[in-house]
Amino acid sequence: MPDPNPTAPPRAGEELDLARLEAWLGRGAVTCEQFPAGHSNLTYLIHVDSKEYVLRRPPFGTQVKSAHDMGREYRVLSKLHAVYAPAPRPAAYCEDPAVLGAPFYLMERLPGTVIRKELPAALAESSDACGRLSLAMVDNLATLHGVDLEAAGLAGFGKPHGYVRRQVEGWTKRWTDAQTEDVPSMNEAAAWLAAQMPTESGVALIHNDYKLDNILLDPEDPTRITGLLDWEMATVGDPLMDLGTALSYWVEAADPIPFQQVRQSPTTARGFITRGEFVERYRERTGRAVDNPVYYYIYGLFKLAVILQQIFYRYAHGYTKDERFAPLGEAAKGLSRQACEAMARGRI
Repeated sequence: MPDPNPTAPPRAGEELDLARLEAWLGRGAVTCEQFPAGHSNLTYLIHVDSKEYVLRRPPFGTQVKSAHDMGREYRVLSKLHAVYAPAPRPAAYCEDPAVLGAPFYLMERLPGTVIRKELPAALAESSDACGRLSLAMVDNLATLHGVDLEAAGLAGFGKPHGYVRRQVEGWTKRWTDAQTEDVPSMNEAAAWLAAQMPTESGVALIHNDYKLDNILLDPEDPTRITGLLDWEMATVGDPLMDLGTALSYWVEAADPIPFQQVRQSPTTARGFITRGEFVERYRERTGRAVDNPVYYYIYGLFKLAVILQQIFYRYAHGYTKDERFAPLGEAAKGLSRQACEAMARGRI
């Protein structure tokens, strides 16, 4: 399967000061490429001493410091990789912004390929393979939610008590702060989430951005997961909120065309399971009750809409000139409309 996660020269305005990086590392000459996909933290491929590392740093001009805490991401991976194989092994952390303009960390590059919006030929030709990949996605999420927090040394990580309320209130505030125009469907979704808030379902380690293009797959067997990336929002909290995030990315072939147009992964292809089947498989693998999947799905859609709006805010205010971000305001509106439709029909 060809690698759909290529690197390229860093985008204008996102170059790294390699001389400072070399001095900080104290090793050989450093070369750098950028992974051009992704909308949040910036990710680079670093070559030094015949080895490859991935460097992560916050985006330039970010207004949301809590979502880009490199030290926090480094610390959780430092513990997690020993008990959860798909987690990358971190290699070094720098908290001094004088080196690259912001704290950053390096991790070993995991082997594997990434699927973006369209399916590679190896999967497009096999609906059975798409089905097996779907189930592997659910099973891997269930494995993550089953991590023994004590054994991992993560029992004190995060603040699980009151997690649902904090998330709903926090994302609602982020929406207010990132608004560039009034969007009634976003306001309606926020009000509904506040009014329908369920009790906590439990506590688990959660990724908070679980989706297909954050997954690394075995090039020889693209139904086998070799890595899970982008841990910037990981915490300890209610696992059903994490399930809702995963469902918000899981666009189906039967979904309205406007919603299909904002999909980030090829889950509309023949063979992929439905959101309902995703929930049933999750129930089977975890033994958890999922009594109200609609709530968690709407939460996931709302949160994703806010994230896209935050990125669009940076673009609209000139903090970034990356033209990929220009349509994200409209994409956020599309997600909020999907949330309102799910509220009206009462199903995912």
